[in-house]
Amino acid sequence: MYDYDVVVIGTGPGGEGAAMQAVKEGKNVCVVEKYKQIGGGCTHWGTIPSKALRHSIFRMTEFNSSSFTKDLGMTLKLGFPEMRRSAEAVIAKQVDMRQGFYNRNRVTLLFGHARFVDANTIEVCEEHGGCQLVTAASFVIATGSRPFQPPGVDFNDPRVYDSDTILKMNHTPTSVTIYGAGVIGCEYASMFRNLGCKVNLVNSRDKLLEFLDDEIIDALSYHLRERGVLIRHREVFERVETREDGAILHLQSGKMLKTDCLLWAAGRQGNTNEMGLETIDLTPNKRGQIEVNEDFQTKLPHIYAVGDVIGPPSLASAAYVQGRYAASHMIDGHADKAMIRDIPSGIYTSPEISSLGQTERDLTEACIPYEVGHSMFKSIARAQITGQTVGMLKLLFHRDTLEILGIHCFGFNATEIIHIGQAIMSQQGTANSLKYFMNTTFNYPTMAEAYRVAALNGYNRLF
Repeated sequence: MYDYDVVVIGTGPGGEGAAMQAVKEGKNVCVVEKYKQIGGGCTHWGTIPSKALRHSIFRMTEFNSSSFTKDLGMTLKLGFPEMRRSAEAVIAKQVDMRQGFYNRNRVTLLFGHARFVDANTIEVCEEHGGCQLVTAASFVIATGSRPFQPPGVDFNDPRVYDSDTILKMNHTPTSVTIYGAGVIGCEYASMFRNLGCKVNLVNSRDKLLEFLDDEIIDALSYHLRERGVLIRHREVFERVETREDGAILHLQSGKMLKTDCLLWAAGRQGNTNEMGLETIDLTPNKRGQIEVNEDFQTKLPHIYAVGDVIGPPSLASAAYVQGRYAASHMIDGHADKAMIRDIPSGIYTSPEISSLGQTERDLTEACIPYEVGHSMFKSIARAQITGQTVGMLKLLFHRDTLEILGIHCFGFNATEIIHIGQAIMSQQGTANSLKYFMNTTFNYPTMAEAYRVAALNGYNRLF
């Protein structure tokens, strides 16, 4: 007889999704959290604080660029620490809300580090001592990830940061070098540039965010450069040198980039260290990530893993639905595959980016006959009213069936706009889905109207 039906390790989005799904299906659930508060990295040093920071920076930038404030000669100048504080109230609200979820559903919460003793037993050790053994029929590992820190780089130096420690910065630098031009690197490049910092964005690849549609990549690159971000492609780190007046990034090409500080944003590592996985014959890869099958089972069928600890797509939204899927599969022996298909990306650069489905590159390689419909935000009345005219909505659809195959959005509120298209793409029998947007009446003026404009633009290309 086990203590619990299900033990979930981690209270980030993946752990929460698994715990809530399991308890709703009548299971006795225990959740283990290493830190003193629930919510995981997403709530405390990842998604929530960074997006709250971004919003504060955006609002200040919007205020300073408005014609009204310019006419009055007003300027709002807040630094990084003041902006960062805006996240504290949001974090507190998120923690209280999530604590309520566990309390209302009578989920047992244990605080401490979890380590496997055998395939059905973990030891939970508190920070200052006491340990207890907990047994369960099934487990979900949802321990998340942390920034990868390469050997030889001193992250204790006050001029060197990663994406967790950057949120503790107590001053506003005049210049920053960001090594790594993935999602996190591009987001922070936008934020620091909007604060007026000089920004070097160093990318080891040929393009920014290569998983996106090429046209969106080009739009992002153009906009960052137009704002003054210096992007350096195909550059590889050699070493970091710190001095009293700044940090120098030495590149293998021989270049030396000296700025007030360095933000290392190149990769993440799964939180699997000291979990006793070797005792149950689970071996994470070199980045600490756990291998799972299509149902999120490890090589031990009763032990699942979800979220960042299994690697891409490394999205809070994906982690939550993976947790729900894993719990359903664990309990019922199956789960709805639709839950984990077509998960949109959301990238909080300035402007935002969101994408769903296939890119032009994908469709071309697959020899699928497609057409493109565009709606440029500069022509949308709502964008003109709000002054947010940078960006576009792009629809990719099958030339013969008019099925929507991909949606790509770059611009203000892109991460919200994408869900209109997602709802239509998710319906059964999506042939002629382009016509839904052509024939639907959208409120005017709204950004949603961009779907009708893009659909008509693409349909007109067929004739």
